[in-house]
Amino acid sequence: MLGIKVWRRLLGVCDRTVIERIEFDEDADAVVASVRPRRAKKQRCGRCGRRAPGYDQGEGRRRWRSLDLGEVRSFVEADAPRVNCPEHGPTVIEVPWARHGAGHTRAFDGTVAWLATHTSKTAITELLRIAWATVGAIVARVVDEARAEVDPFDALVRIGIDEISYKRGHRYLTVVVDHDSGRLVWAAKGRDKKTLEGFFDALGGQRCAQVRLVSCDAAEWVGDVVRARCPNATVCLDAFHLVKWVTDALDEVRRDTWNEARRNGMRTHARDLKGARYALWKNPEDLTARQQAKLAWVAKVNQRLYRAYLLKEQFRQIIAVKGVRAILMLEEWLDWAARCRIPAFVELGRRIRKNLAGVEASLLNNLSNALVESTNTKLRVLTRVAYGFKEPEHLIALALLDRGGYCPPLPGRSAA
Repeated sequence: MLGIKVWRRLLGVCDRTVIERIEFDEDADAVVASVRPRRAKKQRCGRCGRRAPGYDQGEGRRRWRSLDLGEVRSFVEADAPRVNCPEHGPTVIEVPWARHGAGHTRAFDGTVAWLATHTSKTAITELLRIAWATVGAIVARVVDEARAEVDPFDALVRIGIDEISYKRGHRYLTVVVDHDSGRLVWAAKGRDKKTLEGFFDALGGQRCAQVRLVSCDAAEWVGDVVRARCPNATVCLDAFHLVKWVTDALDEVRRDTWNEARRNGMRTHARDLKGARYALWKNPEDLTARQQAKLAWVAKVNQRLYRAYLLKEQFRQIIAVKGVRAILMLEEWLDWAARCRIPAFVELGRRIRKNLAGVEASLLNNLSNALVESTNTKLRVLTRVAYGFKEPEHLIALALLDRGGYCPPLPGRSAA
């Protein structure tokens, strides 16, 4: 017969677990290990770990699913008495092989959590023979324990705030990323003031005062909440969104020019303008020879559209330069936009002046939402993986597991 140490490794239980006997349950077609906690681990509350007097025998013996032994499932079986915790009342005792309220061992939970961030939904459910809803519950349990052990909001100084769509029908998550560590620190369902205030409520007044820089888009509800809750923070408008504003204005000018050519019966000219879209959008260094020729054609035949292109390129250079020099360049650009006689850029100049403090803060502090956008891209992949979770809380737990740094190593492997 295998030694106790070998059985501990096979079952994924620690040395605080006493293995009493190993049996094969023919009805369940599974290996069942009868175990108990060592005496030092007895009579502790399963929620807080505090010693507590006994209460009753609970519902008797119960089983926890462990990792499969080859083709055969395995279970850990033990008594599950309750203690009368001063804080939580009658509660099942703490056991070293499983988390409170779980139906699986810690080794099983860790394997599921690791696989959830490294493989597909089908692979997990087929390999481990569990339902997809069970995967969501396990991921939430692992993340909750990890976040309870280490303060996820410690030392937040520079943060990024954004929203991401996770389901059709305008279903959004608001996410917060730490610029210094690169971690996703918080996410919640919704994208409004009340949702974001939930983050600052969790952060607390003292830590809100420690926040110095916040990157975000120009959504007023984000700026209003940040200014109200973080008195020492400077709001930095995301450079990516600013460049998008300018690109959208350029495309509006192109569409107006194209429509005007069509109305005037200039069909060939209109067709050529429609084909100039990517030549106008792309950065000069990325243009193909054909697109360079198209841009030269635009400069020759339509000065207004080419002037809009130059305004776009000048603004892109401002974003690239950053610092005090960029702010001086921005003032000149705003003057140019105001007198350019192109309605789309005149209106854009007014919009930027309205948000000038946030734009200048972004240029001075070299802070953008690039990290948040990168996180959102990875969250979109996780959203597809998490398809089938009925509750957004399980998707949020999966996002925190993968992007928050809470993914455990596979059992038996080191974290490195």
